[in-house]
Amino acid sequence: MVAALALLVVCVAALCLGTPIVGVNRLPAAFAGETDLEHAVVVLLRAPRLVLGLLVGAALAVAGLLLQESLRNPLAVPELLGVSSGAAVLVGVCVVWALPIPGAPLVPALIGAVVGGLITLLAARRAVGPAAVLLVGAAVNAAMQALLLTAVSLSDSREQGVLFRYLLGSLTGTTWESVALSAPGLIALLPLALLCVPLLGVLRLGDETASALGVRADRARLIVLVVASALVAIAVAPSGPIAWVGFLGPHLARRLRPNADPRVWMAWSALFGALLVVVADLAARTVLYPVELPVGGLTALVAIVLAALLIRRRGEVA
Repeated sequence: MVAALALLVVCVAALCLGTPIVGVNRLPAAFAGETDLEHAVVVLLRAPRLVLGLLVGAALAVAGLLLQESLRNPLAVPELLGVSSGAAVLVGVCVVWALPIPGAPLVPALIGAVVGGLITLLAARRAVGPAAVLLVGAAVNAAMQALLLTAVSLSDSREQGVLFRYLLGSLTGTTWESVALSAPGLIALLPLALLCVPLLGVLRLGDETASALGVRADRARLIVLVVASALVAIAVAPSGPIAWVGFLGPHLARRLRPNADPRVWMAWSALFGALLVVVADLAARTVLYPVELPVGGLTALVAIVLAALLIRRRGEVA
């Protein structure tokens, strides 16, 4: 209840705060279009960023939970699927060579994310065990990062600014068109992720136990990875690879409800992921205004602080 209330408060703050500040009592008038300036600021600029931030945060956190549970590794993150780096590579290529792809950077990012995920999934089909799948993903991600560095090295200073903003994760320039392109896929995939919960329950028992129950662990893991890859692909296409949300969301959910089942963790992960991205985006556009900070940099900072607190607490317990 407290987390849901916090998310509501942050959503209202995201619509009100900034330059200019719009009072809470003025929000109904802004949505009704009674004043052109407030309507443009709230409805055309802030609202699409808020909606996309909620969906992207929830999708990345749910994808992180799917990965961590299916691979039985709490350190598994969406960035290791090759999806985020695949999106970044194709965006980098389009920027450097000025390729006239319609809908840039959204369309090329989505294509690159799908290609990167497919490479990982095809390579992981022959992997034995969850640890091997994680290593395959790390190898694909490293290869994509090398291609990305090559693209960045060939770009000029103006192009590098565009690339770095996307690579660090940003909701700058989000429009309702961006939301319309991404929202249907994310809204469809989030419920689909719930159907993976029974598979997660079996995979958590280990591959040998799953086989004894008549479930092919490699096939079940591949299904979960496909859903997670699709979630990450659609999420990073408009916003860039916002780091650590897929790591923080599931960990906060487990911290809050340590004895719950994966279905409960999934709901809480989505809530925490949405909350993290919206808070980070609000801070990104207001703290150093008119300079806008990268959202991914702020989520990484939150991850570092939380990790330090957890390490300190474990040290005190020990």
